[in-house]
Amino acid sequence: MPTNYYTQNKHLFWRAAFGPMIEDNEQLKSTTPKIYFEAILNASLIAPKPITIVNKADYALQADIAMEDKLNADQKNLKRKLYIRDLKALNLAWVNEMANSQQQLLEKMALFWHGHFATRVINIFYQEQYLEILRNNALGNFGTLLKTISKSASMLNFLNNNKNSKKSPNENFAREVMELFTLGRGNYTEADVKNGARAFTGWDNTIAGNFMFNPKKHDDGSKTFLGETGNFNGDAAIDIILKQEQTAIFIVTKLYKFLVNETVDTKNVAYLADRFYKNNYEIKPLLTDIFTSSWFYEAKNIGVKIKSPMEFLVGMQRNINLKYNNQAVQLVFQKVLGQILFYPPNVAGWAGGKNYIDSTTLMVRLKLPQTIISQNNFTITPKPDDDVMMGMQMQNDDSNMESAIQNRKAKNFATDAKVRTTINWAMYCNSFLNTTKQNLLTHITNYLIQPLTQQTTTKTLETFIDQSSRNAYIQSATMAVMSMPEYQLC
Repeated sequence: MPTNYYTQNKHLFWRAAFGPMIEDNEQLKSTTPKIYFEAILNASLIAPKPITIVNKADYALQADIAMEDKLNADQKNLKRKLYIRDLKALNLAWVNEMANSQQQLLEKMALFWHGHFATRVINIFYQEQYLEILRNNALGNFGTLLKTISKSASMLNFLNNNKNSKKSPNENFAREVMELFTLGRGNYTEADVKNGARAFTGWDNTIAGNFMFNPKKHDDGSKTFLGETGNFNGDAAIDIILKQEQTAIFIVTKLYKFLVNETVDTKNVAYLADRFYKNNYEIKPLLTDIFTSSWFYEAKNIGVKIKSPMEFLVGMQRNINLKYNNQAVQLVFQKVLGQILFYPPNVAGWAGGKNYIDSTTLMVRLKLPQTIISQNNFTITPKPDDDVMMGMQMQNDDSNMESAIQNRKAKNFATDAKVRTTINWAMYCNSFLNTTKQNLLTHITNYLIQPLTQQTTTKTLETFIDQSSRNAYIQSATMAVMSMPEYQLC
């Protein structure tokens, strides 16, 4: 049995999924990464079940929930509260899929596309549709995903393309679709932005969020865009963007940083981008090229990536079969760690890597495992910012949140969250049944941390471990290892 299967499979599970689960621990040592990847991929090719949160009956209280000018002050306030409540529920429902779904690669890629096609609107109808687009197209064709997400009500409203008309061109979407979504800065001109904006005029959405083309708002004049001249509309403009090989290079480079290494190997990216372009931007073959390559499993790519807050939080759930009894506390963790689903910091999404780590977030990351496992209260006073909180500073009448985290202040709000969890410790401890006491800490550390060489010595960890019984030893050792800086890497 090759001794590196274990390391390679854990590496695969952290990059193509949200981390390994304890029930798979022994099999990780004997199954080839190729077989595991095929299983992960095949499971993710099944169409995902929609995550449906909206109870339309709640919104029937208003004559027209989407038309602000028809609502009085009380109706607007009610609408906002309903939106906020349902956005929280949508957030938590998606986290649950990340943690528990067999379609791990699909959810991981949906998270990637969420950061890539970043939108931030409070309309729950639009965001529910947006998530469905991401999940349904996560492993499909990039061109299809690009066109579909560009026409979504969430994107149209976030980048103001629904206000783009021939009489008053709005360049926001035309600029970002090239700079952030496809070509990258420096690979287009200001003239391309202006003519691209003209091509996208007339794009709008109905009140229900369905795409609508308004020919009266469309500029049907001749345009020169990325070297081509013609009477282009928005679809034609996107087709021209997809003709540029730079689009494949840009997407592959960003995906390489997300799945492989923040330090880009230009040779590998060039090979992948060429294949991606020639395969007409099919995502599944690209992922297969990455996860079945020999270089993906090289030591330089293992244990070098800082976990995003979602990878960290979801990974903990999967590693120790953790369930939250009070789901809403996860919203607080997302806020403090700097990654709130459906509320990226800007249209560029989350910067990733070292940007996730500062003195505050690192302290929280190191203390969070002990807080969660020991079911202690989680207390922290972050900087006041209701904008970044997506309007989720705690409402006194919000029955979905624990009363302990409803303490709102004028200049800042203290979070005192009651952490209540359920962990199947019996199953977890039994997975180490054949491990001698002498080797327990080593085996626990090897399961939880990539790579196998840790900076913290076993002797140092032993001082934090409960020696009163075998199960107590395993539980406290697990908590100690998950509190190590190395656990922040995957």
